[in-house]
Amino acid sequence: MRFKVLIIFLFVYNLGFSQNKISYTFSLQEAVTFALDSNYSAINAKRDVLAALKQKWETTATGLPQITAGVDYRNNLKQPVTLIPSEFSGGAPGTFTPVIFGVPQTMNANATLNQLLFDGSYIVALQASKTFLEFSKNIEQKTSSVIRKEVVNVYGNVLLSRENIDILESNKATLEKNLKETTEIFKNGLAEEEDVEQLQITLSNIEIQLNNSKRVLELSSQLFNITLGIDVDTSVILTDNLDRLIAENIDLQILSEELSLENNMDYKIAYNFTEQRRLELKLEKYKALPTLSAFVNYGTQANSDTFTFFDTNQQWFQSSVAGVSLRVPIFSSLGRRAKTQRAEIAFDQAKTDFKEAIQQIKLQVKSAKNNYQFTIEKYENAKNNLALAKRIETKNQIKFFEGLSSSFELRQAQLQLYTAQQEFLQSMLDVITNKAELERILNITN
Repeated sequence: MRFKVLIIFLFVYNLGFSQNKISYTFSLQEAVTFALDSNYSAINAKRDVLAALKQKWETTATGLPQITAGVDYRNNLKQPVTLIPSEFSGGAPGTFTPVIFGVPQTMNANATLNQLLFDGSYIVALQASKTFLEFSKNIEQKTSSVIRKEVVNVYGNVLLSRENIDILESNKATLEKNLKETTEIFKNGLAEEEDVEQLQITLSNIEIQLNNSKRVLELSSQLFNITLGIDVDTSVILTDNLDRLIAENIDLQILSEELSLENNMDYKIAYNFTEQRRLELKLEKYKALPTLSAFVNYGTQANSDTFTFFDTNQQWFQSSVAGVSLRVPIFSSLGRRAKTQRAEIAFDQAKTDFKEAIQQIKLQVKSAKNNYQFTIEKYENAKNNLALAKRIETKNQIKFFEGLSSSFELRQAQLQLYTAQQEFLQSMLDVITNKAELERILNITN
């Protein structure tokens, strides 16, 4: 019986432990989709939009009916004394009699309804709150596009680090085999000691690079987790590989895509900024208009020598008033005019910045297309160079072991191969990331 209880306990413990140990599996597109909801910047960008919505309603509410209510209780611990001429009560002329007016305790309750009828500043504020909401939404969309690019970048860096480790381990295994064979040949007196030393130097460098690549992989994986908004120590499996991503991201047709300024996020944000400056100018102009508001007040008051305000026989006296308030700005010693002129200058500056932003966006598109085309050409060249470097290194290995070339020539061929391998991997990543940057500027979402 005790044995069965122990088995059940261990089963439940292991089940709970396995449930706490979370792991994820992502393709590149799945990683992008996940990050758009869980990335820290994406979460805060959504909160900014929600805050803008609340601010819009806050602005709208200032022009809707406002009701305030209050209750005041007063207890005159020492009532004020008023002196009146004594002759009013039959006393001697020229003398005064102290008199206390009213009762010690007073309570009154009132409620006031205020309604704004016209205010030019309120009209502009409504327009500004709408513009600010659009601005927040555009910032959120730009944040999403930047996150897409960042996820592609970090996803590709993790894959590159893993591919690099595989290549370095393969190179290390080949070098270890060459070193072992060369050492045996040297022991038999058929090779020079320098041949062994050259291979030892190359192997030592490869081992250092391999150890560093493993550390880089760990850091790249943690950066990937942070970009997705998950714990850095969480286990993540990536299902895509560089070959598959290269096949999906070499698309020369995108180079013919035309720029639609209205879809570019930087254009939208620059336009929002210009609109904000225009509304600020409009606000200063509208401040010269009169404001009109109405109010209704209702109150009730009770007086007593003692605290009897909650008694049923307590007498209360009602009062009510309604009115309209008109405020007309007449003269501000030219201060209002100076503010309007300053807002007009700011608006002109914003329009100039907007024109510059358009030109910058056009230049960004051309630059992104050029970089993308260049990385494709660089990738094709790196692929050809890698094939050539492999053949050269293989030929030099054969020549070296046949005694037709020196260890120095073999080492040069090996270093050329290792360089070609690194350039090939980097060119693959460059194609993927530059495609993502071009899609971001053109606002193309797969």
